[in-house]
Amino acid sequence: MAVGVGGFVVWGVGWAAYAGVREPGAACAFGGVVLLGELLRVPPGTDREGAPLATAGGLGYALLGPTAAGVAQAVAVVAVATGAAGLMARAAGPRAGHGRHGRHARKAGPPRVEAAARRVLLVAFAAVCCQPLGGGDVLTGTAGAPRAAFLVAVLGATALWDAVLAAAVGAAVGAAGGGRPFAPGLRDGVRGLAGIGSAVCAGGVVMALAVRSAGLWAVPLVALPLLLTQASLRGHAAVRATYRQTVGALARATEVAGYTPPGHARRVSELAVAVGRELGLPARQLTLLEYAALMHDIGQLSLVDPVPGGATEPLDGERRQTIAALGGEVVRRTGAPSEVALIVERQAHPFREQPLAGRIVRAVNAYEDLTAEAAAPAGRLAAVERLRLATGYEYDPRVVEALTRVLARQSTRTWLDAGGEGKEVG
Repeated sequence: MAVGVGGFVVWGVGWAAYAGVREPGAACAFGGVVLLGELLRVPPGTDREGAPLATAGGLGYALLGPTAAGVAQAVAVVAVATGAAGLMARAAGPRAGHGRHGRHARKAGPPRVEAAARRVLLVAFAAVCCQPLGGGDVLTGTAGAPRAAFLVAVLGATALWDAVLAAAVGAAVGAAGGGRPFAPGLRDGVRGLAGIGSAVCAGGVVMALAVRSAGLWAVPLVALPLLLTQASLRGHAAVRATYRQTVGALARATEVAGYTPPGHARRVSELAVAVGRELGLPARQLTLLEYAALMHDIGQLSLVDPVPGGATEPLDGERRQTIAALGGEVVRRTGAPSEVALIVERQAHPFREQPLAGRIVRAVNAYEDLTAEAAAPAGRLAAVERLRLATGYEYDPRVVEALTRVLARQSTRTWLDAGGEGKEVG
């Protein structure tokens, strides 16, 4: 998709340069909003819109209509502003890394390519909808309620288009590992329209209407609420990143103490999240699954005699449940969400008594334990077959099938061939 969008951007910039920029003041004002939004982009790792201010600014510019921003000019302004933000973030990256929050500053740096490509397609779609229909300019030919209703309708169609794009990108990434199927991704995208998505769409409509009614001075006034919202999202993302680091440190405690092999918790977490995506879990459930998978073995710290190799799969059911219950109690004391503690403490129960995330952790941990010494693909295939044979009581058949699909889809550098050399995921 990035290559096609790149050609589209070249066309837009070239056409705008050839034909000249109409209403350069509006182009600069809205381009500045996009630039500011990208510079304050929310760091990766959040399930929310990364730069709502930039998206609202681009949509607002497209909704001005053909008298100010044709398709080519709208694409050019958004692309140039986004590119400039990327260059500025890269230039400031080394200096930003010296401060107390340097790591977060670097992560919030250059806008992600897929996010920038989606925004260009989003703005182009809105701009096409606002072109003259039937020989007349719908925007300049109407006023008041009809004009606002038309803009709202355009934004509704644009929001659905963005949800389809996001789901398609996720499905394309999933084909190579790391994404999610199209239908669950589309469902999450549509659900997201009720949150920050509606604020972005409303911001774009209000910007377009305010500029046509009151002039360009209305742009910063309308952008201010979205700017504050984006700043709040950045703060929330920083808190989540800190908590994720805390969870990771707790997960490594079992490895440092010699209870589990190095990297075990991370491998279980990464594979569990991949299986969760395959099953279509929403973003929040994937986050809870990640936390639970990282801390699934933390109950072993309460044992006097460590489990040989840290592998709980060969143990009898009663002892596994005891370790899981101890782990759930530890997780509760960390202040983690109650759902995480429930997943950890139920992971050793029969799968019908577990939440879906617990079933995923159980199956993935069993696969990891069974392949700990498997240096050949045959040994790992035998582990999958063993999980399948135990689906009547211990493992959820849906989870085992999803795990099988994820393992089969990965390249030779990942799960199936990560065994004999420390099981590092490349």
